[in-house]
Amino acid sequence: MASEFNAANFYKRLAEDGKLTGIRCNSCGQVSPEARPMCAACRSFDVAWHPFSGNATLSTFTCISVVPDYWGQKGYGRNNPYCTGIVTLEEGPRISARITGVDGSNPQSIRTGIPLALDLEDLDPDRPSLAFRPA
Repeated sequence: MASEFNAANFYKRLAEDGKLTGIRCNSCGQVSPEARPMCAACRSFDVAWHPFSGNATLSTFTCISVVPDYWGQKGYGRNNPYCTGIVTLEEGPRISARITGVDGSNPQSIRTGIPLALDLEDLDPDRPSLAFRPA
């Protein structure tokens, strides 16, 4: 039997509800922004969907100028790099996400520790990716 706690359902909830929803372990209380059928902390399968606020801070980042075809078709590349990074959610866990609303061609202007908010403006239903923007 397939688990409902998977990437497809994670992105479906993101697109339909407009909220970041991960999991919470009913056994140990650990929360994770990644949808998975098993708790990474205690290995319990007793997990439930858990909403996150969508607020975060930028922990680290990189700007990417050599891009895959998909991002090239969206206008990114050597002259228009995009930014990706690790964000620390308000609730504590970290997750990888695209960082929008920053100048990828001027990474010196981007600072770690800046407050971020979930960005659903550019969510592509055919190829979703998690994104945050400066709050």
